[in-house]
Amino acid sequence: MHKVVPSAEAAIEDVFDGATLMVGGFGLCGMPENLIRALARKGVKNLTTISNNVGVDGLGMGLLLANGQIKHHIGTYVGENRLLEQMVLNGTVHLDLIPQGTFSERIRAGGSGIPAFFTPTGVGTVVAEGKETREFDGRPYLMERALQADFAFVKAWKGDKWGNLVYRKTARNFNPMMATAAKITIAEVEHLVEPGELDPEMVHTPSVYVQRIFKGELFEKKIERRTVRKG
Repeated sequence: MHKVVPSAEAAIEDVFDGATLMVGGFGLCGMPENLIRALARKGVKNLTTISNNVGVDGLGMGLLLANGQIKHHIGTYVGENRLLEQMVLNGTVHLDLIPQGTFSERIRAGGSGIPAFFTPTGVGTVVAEGKETREFDGRPYLMERALQADFAFVKAWKGDKWGNLVYRKTARNFNPMMATAAKITIAEVEHLVEPGELDPEMVHTPSVYVQRIFKGELFEKKIERRTVRKG
């Protein structure tokens, strides 16, 4: 199967209004920034996004937010984005906040074909509102449903033309599990190599999960905050 596409724009050509989209990254680390910028230029609307956070003001997924492209966000952390706070408070964006471990497991379940699971996290809190509760061995558990998406945008350090992916250090974060939980997974990589050049023992995401791959044009690799000691 031919998986290599020439650009981010070509990779997202069929992303449609109202799509559900998983986006890798933790903060700005390991996010598919070329795909995000291309999606901002494309201008599709009413997106449901599933990501740890929504970037920061003017960076990462913050670009989509500023464009009014996101209607519903599912994630774990929103503390770096003032625009998101305003949009949630005025009802422009619907926000579902999920404990981070539960968030990870819901995505993993979605990739594994498990429709739901039980966890003790959130019992007795607002997280439990409207959810089924069962008792196991004398302890209450919440039922949490799996998360899946129409598209997953992931970022890897290296990938081959078959779609095998290798992530680098903490930039791995949510990318591997998201790659398994979408109908179409699109990978942007810093280094695109020929099949056989990657050590099979080092592959984190097997090619079977990846439908499209391309070499990113620009990786700014911004960070949210930089604190240094006074000289």
